Amino acid sequence: GFYTTLLLTQTPEHILAPTNNKTEILCELKKDHTGVYWYRWSQDRQHFEFLLFSSTVGKATYGPNVRQDKFSVHEARSHSSYSLHISHLHPLDSGTYYCSISQSSQLLLGSGTQLTVVDALPPKTTQTPVSKKPVPRTTKSKAASREGPCSPLVWIPLATGVLLLLLSLIPTAYSLYRLRRRLWLRIHRQ
Repeated sequence: GFYTTLLLTQTPEHILAPTNNKTEILCELKKDHTGVYWYRWSQDRQHFEFLLFSSTVGKATYGPNVRQDKFSVHEARSHSSYSLHISHLHPLDSGTYYCSISQSSQLLLGSGTQLTVVDALPPKTTQTPVSKKPVPRTTKSKAASREGPCSPLVWIPLATGVLLLLLSLIPTAYSLYRLRRRLWLRIHRQ
C-alpha cells in the first residue's frame, strides 16, 4: 500500500510554470533506500502514473509511454536528496508529483508537489494603489489568534478530503504494487 510519511519531504509545495519551460522538484530522504520512485497524480484524468525509478547507482527505469528526454533525476548530498527535472512543460504535465521509496512491501510517499502549467504567467503588479482613506488599526485578541490555518474549520474538511483521495487510490495502488514488483524482479534478474 501507499503511506505518506515525514521521512520524505518535497519542495516546493506548489509550482506555477509557463508552457515550454522547465522546472525542478526536490525530494529529501531521511531513510535508507535503494532508489527513488516518482509518480504523478492527474486530477483531470483521475490517473496515478508511474514516471520513473532512479536507483542509487544512477540507473533510471522509465514507466510506459514516459519520454526520457522530458524527465531526469539528479542526486545530491550522498543519496539524501534527489531532484526531478521536467523539461518541455505542457499543460498535460500539470498534476501532483510524488517521490517515493519502497520499504518492506510498502511505498512511502513524499509530501507532494502541485505543478500547474499555464500558457502565460499572470502579470506581476509593481505598484499597489494608494488609498486616501485612513485604514483603521485592529489588534487581534488571544481567542482570534488561535483561529487560522490550524482551526478545526480548516483541518477537518482538509483531512476528510485527503482521506477520501487516499481511499480512491486503493485500486490504483494495488496495480502499482504489482507493477513495482514486476520492475523489482526485472531489475534483480539482470
